Formats: sequence, C-alpha cells, structure tokens
Amino acid sequence: MRWKQMKGRKWYGLIPAPFHLRRFSSFDPPPARPLRRVVVTGVGMVTPLGCGVKTTWKRLIEGECGVRAISPDDLKMNGFDPEVMSYTFDQLTSKVAAIVPCGSGSGEFDEQLWLNSKEHRSIARFIGYALCAAAEALKDANWMPNEQDGKEHTGVSLGAGTGSISDILEASRMICEKNIRRLSPFFIPRILINMASGHISMKYGFQGPNHSSVTACATGAHSIGDAARMIQFGDANVMVAGGTEASIDALSIAGFCRLRALSTKYNSKPHEASRPFDCGRDGFVIGDGSGVMVLEELEHARKRGAKIYAELRGYGTSGDAHHITQPHIGGRGAVLAMTRALKQSGIRPSQVDYINAHATSTPLGDAAEANAIKYVFSDHATSGALSLSSTKGAIGHLLGAAGAVEAIFTVLAIHHNIAPLTLNLCEPDPVFNGSFMPLTASKEMAIKAGLSNSFGFGGTNSCLLFTSTN
Repeated sequence: MRWKQMKGRKWYGLIPAPFHLRRFSSFDPPPARPLRRVVVTGVGMVTPLGCGVKTTWKRLIEGECGVRAISPDDLKMNGFDPEVMSYTFDQLTSKVAAIVPCGSGSGEFDEQLWLNSKEHRSIARFIGYALCAAAEALKDANWMPNEQDGKEHTGVSLGAGTGSISDILEASRMICEKNIRRLSPFFIPRILINMASGHISMKYGFQGPNHSSVTACATGAHSIGDAARMIQFGDANVMVAGGTEASIDALSIAGFCRLRALSTKYNSKPHEASRPFDCGRDGFVIGDGSGVMVLEELEHARKRGAKIYAELRGYGTSGDAHHITQPHIGGRGAVLAMTRALKQSGIRPSQVDYINAHATSTPLGDAAEANAIKYVFSDHATSGALSLSSTKGAIGHLLGAAGAVEAIFTVLAIHHNIAPLTLNLCEPDPVFNGSFMPLTASKEMAIKAGLSNSFGFGGTNSCLLFTSTN
C-alpha cells in the first residue's frame, strides 16, 4: 500500500499500488537435499525363456531361444468366426513370436493363478505378468512392509507400451455384432496402462508414488530411471519399477506387419528369426513378458541388511528429433542418452565393462546403435576391452517390457560376472570389425560397470548405467 494525493479532493485516501510495484518478502531457498544413492535389492521376470529369474537367466546364458512359430490360437480371437480367424492368420506376413510359456509347471506362467480367478476380472494379461514379476522381485528383496511408514515410503513406477490390445479387439467385435451389452464393465480398467502399477500398489498397500511411463520400447528403462529419481529426491525409500507387455494378438501383429517392422524371412526357422547385428536381419520378433526391480535408497537397504545386486549410478534420456520410427543413422539420440548417463554416474567410458544393446534385429536400428557406441566409447570399444551383446536374439523384442528385462540382465551380468551372448550372429554387420564385435558366446569376466540401452518409436531414448557395490 502507499499514500497518494487525489487531485480535486481535500482528503488523502489509502489505495493499492499497481501490482508490479508491490513488494513481497522473498522466499527462503529450497531445503538442501542430501545425495541419495539408489541400489537394486530385488528382481523378478516373466519372459519367453520362462517364468522367474533363475529359469530365464540359466537358459539365456546357455544360449537357448524363446522364439517359436505362432498358430491361429495365439492370436486371441476366440470369439471370432473361425473363417475370419483363419483368414487373418493367413494374411500375417510374420508368423513367429517370443511367447511366455504357460502352465502349472516349474518355470511356467500360471494363468489360473494370475488371470482366471473371479477376483481377477479386471486383470488383463499384461497386468498379470507385472503382478507375477513384482511378487518375485519383492520376495527376492525381502520387502513386505507391515508398518504404515514403510508402506507410505514405498512406491511403484511401472509402464507398458500398448496395454491390452486383445481386449480392444474383442470389444470392437461386440460393437460390430451389435452386442454391446456383453461388454465387460471391467473393459476400461483392463486396458489402462497405469493399472499395472495400480494393481501392484493396491495388492501390497504401497502409498508412495504411483507412476506409469509410456514411451514405446523405452518404457521399462524410463520407468526404472524415473523411479530412481523419485528415491534420489526423497519421494520414496523403495520403488517397485519396471515394464510389462502382452501384445501377441491379431491386431498388434497385423499392425507391426503393416509397418514392415517384423521379421518375415524366417517363418520356417523361428529360432533364427531374431538376429541382432547380423547381416541377415530383416525385422524384430515380437515378444511379451515383464521385468520388475526393487530399487532402494542405499542406507535404507544397508540398515535392514538387504542383499544388494548393484547400484544404479546413471540415467540418461534424449530425443532423436528425427523420425517417428527410424533412428538417425549416426545414432545421435543414443549418443546423447549414453553420454548423459555417463556424466551423471561419474563413470568414465573406459570404465564400462559391458553394454546390453537395444539392438532389435532391424536393419537401420542396429547399425545406428553400433555407430553410437563406437562414437561414445571410441578406443575402448575398438580395443576389445568392452563387451557388447543384444539379448533379443533369445527373447525377441518385449516392447514396453524390453528395457526393464534387459536392465535386469545387465544387473545379473554384474552380479554373476557373466556377459550373455548374442544369438544368431553369423555374419556381423560391416559396422563391426576387429575387436569391436558383439559376443557370440556367454563370457565369464569381471563386470564392475554395465550399461543398458533402450530406444522407442518417436525417437525416445533411455540409458541406465549400473555398477557393482563391492
């Protein structure tokens, strides 16, 4: 307020000053935040190699493959006319996929347990995969808080790339058949991508951040990186983080076929279809599954005596700003993501021992990533001191779950000191030469630092850098 004489008046009035002239007391600076370090204390997986970390890792290291030929039954068109289903199957140019083995046996995903009970009518397959992987990760971490404080400081960050397309296809059929009254009241909750994180949060009573990232094939990695930052900023002490996907259905496969993104040359040889970095590659093999990590603030983990697999030291993100599906040939977006992860971590490029590449088995994508790795790691890459592989030869491309599953592979490589192989690499792309070559056999070696790359449509990129805590 200020005093101002009013012309033509015999009195003085108290009137407000203009807004831009008012004086406000300044705010105190934000509170200083201590550096909070983030470690991995639990892992869980559902993959085409099997249900569970132990089964998947063993088969991966031994060079087994989870890709097989698909049948009409895999298209999830049970309500459709058999003739329509048969015609659809015949029209698909790609007839291979990496499918989670289902059943009640060891290493199989039990649909009766996770999908088919009356209580689970709102749970689509991609949600069931996430619940299964999360249960294993939490058990592995020995983290089941009963006290309110523990629940309030535990959150979930888990996304998917597409959600439940099979439910959308089935609902569309009902509309076309003028049978909309049969549409499930759970249709919307079954297709919402954030319901995977929501169901995990509700099942265990976690009241910390409840977050879902949707960044196509980088979803799992972004979800883990975002979760780590939530811990670093003090939003939570523990985060359940990862990605999930169940996109093996008629509409998803047809869509990727029309995009000419899937492998079509190896329909008669499914195990050879996913071939990252190989000259014979012609597209990716679609897969499904889930990967979940338990991330924890370092001192919180130490105080409760938790097993620590590795530390998440760096998280780099970037955008290609180039094309909706094709990467820049020089891999400039990948270069930025890897460089930013290295800078945040304080790790020098020469200190990285292993890279789990995103390489999906597409002609452009694999070459662009290889060029980016060669640029960032320079002499370290060409000296042979840097081990490199793409595990998609064994499990196909899990889309929204890929980044999480492959981040877990990177953590396990550090934990077990074994770098997994690249399957089906018979004739390496010319970008490779000399000692700069992906692994064609699993390699026992000391791995103190490992990097996991994930890239998605729309030019979105993510890089996670893990280190040993020993």
